Parts: sequence; structure tokens; C-alpha cells
Amino acid sequence: MRIPNFIPTPVGPTVFPPLVTASQMQALDRRTIEESHVSGSQLMERAGNGVAQVLEQQFGSPSGQPITIVCGKGNNGGDGLVIARLLKQKRAKIQVLLLAHPQELTQDALVMYKRLRKIAPSSMITIEPSESIIQTSTHKASLLIDAMLGTGLSSTVREPYHTAINYMNDAQTPIIAVDIPSGIHSDTGEVLGTAIKAHTTVTFGCAKIGLYVGKGINHTGSITTVDIGIPEAYVRELGSSLHLLTPESLAALLPRRDEDSHKGTYGHIGLIAGSPGKTGSAALAARAALRTGAGLVTVATPQSGQSSLDAKLFEAMTLAMPETKAQTLSHAALKPLMAFAKERDAIALGPGISTHAETAKLIRQLLPCLTQHCVIDADGLNILAEHLPILSSCKRFPILTPHPGEMARLLGQTSAKSVNQNRLGTALKFAKAHKVILVLKGARTIVAHPSGQAAICTTGNPGMASAGMGDALTGVIVSFLAQGLSPWEAARTGVCLHGLAGDLAAKRVGQAGLIASDLIEYLPHALQNIFSGCDESTPS
Repeated sequence: MRIPNFIPTPVGPTVFPPLVTASQMQALDRRTIEESHVSGSQLMERAGNGVAQVLEQQFGSPSGQPITIVCGKGNNGGDGLVIARLLKQKRAKIQVLLLAHPQELTQDALVMYKRLRKIAPSSMITIEPSESIIQTSTHKASLLIDAMLGTGLSSTVREPYHTAINYMNDAQTPIIAVDIPSGIHSDTGEVLGTAIKAHTTVTFGCAKIGLYVGKGINHTGSITTVDIGIPEAYVRELGSSLHLLTPESLAALLPRRDEDSHKGTYGHIGLIAGSPGKTGSAALAARAALRTGAGLVTVATPQSGQSSLDAKLFEAMTLAMPETKAQTLSHAALKPLMAFAKERDAIALGPGISTHAETAKLIRQLLPCLTQHCVIDADGLNILAEHLPILSSCKRFPILTPHPGEMARLLGQTSAKSVNQNRLGTALKFAKAHKVILVLKGARTIVAHPSGQAAICTTGNPGMASAGMGDALTGVIVSFLAQGLSPWEAARTGVCLHGLAGDLAAKRVGQAGLIASDLIEYLPHALQNIFSGCDESTPS
């Protein structure tokens, strides 16, 4: 049964989609039922219909396809029973494995079970299947649907779910997870003993935090959020401090270009970067800034490296600075750099500058003097690691862009492992404590604000785990600063656009051989992609 005049659609593209906990989503469901007078069974119908639509979009017509749906006893299982009925009506060859007795089903799930029984032969539904039936049914299917445990799971997966999950994963068959892969903690992304490795996850109403953090990111596959009719006002009033960064949500933030504009309209960036053997870092950052729309870029670099850098850059300018005997920026560069920064619209420092003792002293003295917004990356972060109080002296919130190793050094830790165990908590705590915008790079890059807000990026891919990607990100973010975006806007927009460019480049050259220069070349395509509203296809 389809709810009249209701078609699940992706969450609205003009806002940053919120991320919610399991309890917050339950509150939204409850409020919708009690105040908007939408029954729980109606929400379940809408959820099941949403999954059926995504299935058709990704895998084609279900007609004739052998599809096995594994259902638990809760509302997640009820969603699965709706899906089974809808796909049966579309002539799919459905096998339902119900891992509980019908008497154990929740009220709404029992309603869906009875509706399914009205159209399904008894052979289509196996109640409390044996291990051998689970193995046979999952291995003969062309598609599996996981509707077992949902967002309410908070303890280790028990039998028969543990066995079912393992057989489903072993089948090497695409799995669609309903709301969240079974076995993943909805709030933390923790694997609770074992968990489904989904090809696609279809989540309902609002995206769940656990889909984007921890080990959850390895289990979700592609994620689609479908609207099941939760009123937008209820979501806004929830006031979630976490949201997703999606290409669609950037459209309102990206600077537009007026007909009467000139290069000065889009800002002049001051980039403090480079040292022997590391002029490439400066070049990548400069090129990325220009490819993202900056009007002018000047790189302040040690005198002896200027000619090398000039050879790498055509559109950016360079400015020679006093240097140490090791050919790094010397303390004598302090006054020239202060004058240099004063004439620029935004500053980025750190790529390739080294951690030479005199250079480090220079940077520590320079930072509190800057009146412009700035991005600090790479060696700039390493220089700060033992001098964090300097951050409180900055005249404006700086943007810090550490990878997990650099984050560990900022925290005085020896390993990135503890950082990755709680990326979101680490980023939020540091941003609040030191009054910075923190960009914690890595799988699902996190952007944290001192107020307690945070955003998780949906773009990017494993091919971006290569040298120079961070330098490119620095250039992208400082470009948006120079074009007039606030630090919070520039950091979020830069991270998401950088990831999108990486995704577009990976579609052309593959992930294994992807390099930072490839990503930079695709930055204009990523911008055009967002401006035009087209899908993420590879540019011709």
C-alpha cells in the first residue's frame, strides 16, 4: 500500500542537512506521530517506499530478481516487510527471513507482517530460519536487504543476528541497509561485535551521526537520506549542532562573479610557504587558490628558493624574504612579512616552511600580529604544537587544518590512533578550548567551530590519501577567505569543494594514481558542477 500523494525525496538541497542521534530521531518520529497525526505505520510505509525507489534507481527494475530480505522484530524489520510487499508487487522473486516469531514484532511491524501475508505465499516467508536456510537464502540472491537491527542497537550483536550478518557479508552480494547497517552504533559508528558491510544505506528523515564517524564509514557504502514526512519545523527546532557538508548545500555560499568585476574584486592572497626541497608545497597551494577563484596570489618565500618557485608558477607572484643559513625564513623576515600581510586580504602559512628553530620563532612572533584571517597548515601547525597559548593571542579566529598526525602533535600525543578513535570529539574539544576553526582532515573530514557546531564532509575518496592534498586544501580555503567568506564559511566550503574535485578527478584517472595536481585541475569543474546544479559526472 502506498501513501497517497507522498513520494520520498532527498532532503532539501538549500540547507546543510542535520546529523542526529538515535534519541533525537526517535523524538522527531514521536512528535510527528503525536502532533502531526501521522501514524507510525504511515511512517513505516514511507520508509519502505523510499528504499524501494532507491533500489530501482541503483539496480534497475526488480522484476524477476531474486531478492532476500532479512528482518528483525523491531520497526527496522517492519520497514523490511513493507519493502518485501512493494517489491513483490513489482514481480521480484522475494524471500523474507524473519528472525523472530510474529508475536515478538512491534505493533507497527506486526501490521506490516499481516499486510504482507495477504499477498505472499507461505513459502515466501521463513519464520525463525535455521542457519542453513539463512546461508542458502543469502547466497542465492542477487540482492540482499538488511532490515534487522536499525538505530536502537547499543549492545553487542546477539544470535541469530550475528550469524545472519556474517552470512550476508560472506555472500559477496550487494546489500542495501535499511536506515543503518545492522551492528553499527547509530551515535558513534562503533561496530558492535559484527556489522553489515552495505553497498548502499538508505536512511530516513535525517542522517545519523554513526553513518559518518568511526568504523561506520567503512560499512555504509553510498548513503541516501529520504524524506518520510518529518516536518521541517520540527527538525529546525531540534537545533542539532552537527550537520553534513554536501555539494548541493554549498550553492548559496559560493561567491558569484559580477560582469564589472576585476582581479582585485576577488582578493589578493598572501601565502607564506616554501623551503629547500619543499617549494612544491607552496606551488600547489598557490595554484589551488587561483583555481578556486582568487584574483591574485603572492608567495613570500626564502630568497634562495624564489627562482625555483617561479619556475613552477606562471599566474602567481613571488616575493623573496630574508633567510637563514639553512635557506629557511629567518627572523629578519618578521617586519617584511608583517608589511606583506598587511597588504593582503587573507593569509595562509605553513606549507613547506620547515620547523627550523629560527623560522619557528619567526612564525610564533608573526601570528599575533596578523590582522587578516589566516589558515595555518603543515609546518605551521608543527611549530605551534608546543606553543598553543599563541592561538589565544590571534586577533581573528585562525583556521587550523591538521591531519591526524599533526593533530596528535598539537595534543602532545605520540600517535594518531587516539585521534581517529574519536575524531568528532577531539575536533570539537580543541576548537572550543583554543578558539579556532579546526579542520581535522581524513576520511570524512570534520570542521569544528568554537561554539560547538561541527560539520562532516560527504565528499572525498581514498585516492586523496597522497602527498600535496593538504597543501591544495590550504589554497582552496584561503581563496574563499580572500573572496569574502567568513572563516566558518570558508572552511566548510573549501573542505567540501576540495573533496568534490577529488571525486571528479578520481572518476577520470582512478584513485590509485590520483595526485594533488589532478585534484587542482578539477577545482574549476567542481565549482561549475555546483553552480550548474548538475550531478557529479566526469567533465568532458
